[in-house]
Amino acid sequence: MLPHSDLSATTRQESAPKPSKIPCHVAIIMDGNGRWAEKQGLPRLAGHRVGMDRIHRVLEILAEKGVAFVTLFAFSTENWNRPPGEVEGILELLEEALRSKIQTLHDKNVKVVHLGKVDKLAPSLRRAVAHAQKLTQNNTGITLNVAFDYGGRDEILEAVRRIIREQIPAEAVDEKLFSSHLFTNQCPDPDLVIRTGGELRISNFLLWQSAYSEYYHTSTLWPDLDEAELERALESYSNRQRRFGNIAPKA
Repeated sequence: MLPHSDLSATTRQESAPKPSKIPCHVAIIMDGNGRWAEKQGLPRLAGHRVGMDRIHRVLEILAEKGVAFVTLFAFSTENWNRPPGEVEGILELLEEALRSKIQTLHDKNVKVVHLGKVDKLAPSLRRAVAHAQKLTQNNTGITLNVAFDYGGRDEILEAVRRIIREQIPAEAVDEKLFSSHLFTNQCPDPDLVIRTGGELRISNFLLWQSAYSEYYHTSTLWPDLDEAELERALESYSNRQRRFGNIAPKA
């Protein structure tokens, strides 16, 4: 469970520090729910339920470390191709979590933001997403971005469509303007991307935003991700020198 105190990070976008030992924005590809369930002799959906519960502890740990933004890859545009029963179960779990946990998150000063589209979601789930965002929109603690029905290529195409619809001249389009048309326009790019489950691919996640992100891959399945493994990820990040295309300074 989350603590009773606010989940207030030490940094916010408005006063984001220069790159430091603690990442301002951590993005996580939550992989391994199904495999975790199979190892336990349980149906895959049981893994997704445990994985949903794991979010609260991970959010708590990262907030305590001073992380200001957390983006979780919960459901991709490609995940619709999974067996219908599993997809339906995941959608139901999300709606259940939004309805049962959002007041707790609000009480802990967490700001919840949805990244992705909502046109394929059931009306009741759309209402739950809208309610979560409206309820927490003025909160000043850690921001939780939930990437649901999200795909990096789809996001980039949608940004292009918006720019065209707004009739913005080609010469006015630069990186700053393009970024402002992405789903993540309210937060800085991720400093650290963590992928659980042992896979090494990026799976169409934050393609534009992660151009200079540091990556950490772990074989730990998402439902098993604990404080010790998060500590290892943050320690790995703190030992890296981010040069953003420049050369390392001389000693």
